[in-house]
Amino acid sequence: MFDNGNEVWYNNLRNQEEIPFLTALVIALVGYSIVNFVSKARSLLCGNLDYRTFLLLNLSNFCSKGDTTIKELQINGQIRDREIRLIGSDGQQLGIVSAYEGQRLADEEGLDLVKISPNSNPPVCRIMDYSKYKYEQNKKEKEMKRNQKTIEVKEVWLSMTIDIGDLNTKANIARKFLKEGNKVKATIRMRGRQQAYASQGVEVMKKFAEILADVARIDKQPTTEGRNISMFLAPLN
Repeated sequence: MFDNGNEVWYNNLRNQEEIPFLTALVIALVGYSIVNFVSKARSLLCGNLDYRTFLLLNLSNFCSKGDTTIKELQINGQIRDREIRLIGSDGQQLGIVSAYEGQRLADEEGLDLVKISPNSNPPVCRIMDYSKYKYEQNKKEKEMKRNQKTIEVKEVWLSMTIDIGDLNTKANIARKFLKEGNKVKATIRMRGRQQAYASQGVEVMKKFAEILADVARIDKQPTTEGRNISMFLAPLN
């Protein structure tokens, strides 16, 4: 089942008695695939990764499952290409080597062999700490999501008989929405015989847009749909 090298570290792994170490391994087994677990356990035993960092990285991986769009890359034993173009952990080009040799060099550093460009000929692989890479990518992605502004459509109701004072009041409400980066939908509900004078409602809409011309542009011209007249405004910047 194991070669000589693997048997040594596996026996060492079984004989570990430190409770925090075992706790880290349990979490790693839950949150990680066997390939990643074996690689990180090797790093832990070689002294390249302390158990607290090991625990943090694997716990982060477990908690972020299903909450990320980061593409999974082939690593370590999943890489079965005959030849690969290898990049060292320091970014140095190491040339074309066998996947076995690339894995050996990664193992010597207690790191992972990661296929970063599978469509190249030969595929490009890099030696890196894959769990740390995923942790940092997850962190960056969450930061980007936090910084993304969600544009909402706020609705303001007008009337065909609205006076200029009320129209300005409604415009001030819309101005606040527009300055926050949202779009505004202005709507007039026609009642009874007002449908026969829909053009008056369109004129109210145009006047409303003129008042807001310094902060908004017409995104969709006034249109009549049934009893409603609607118009969309968007922020200028």
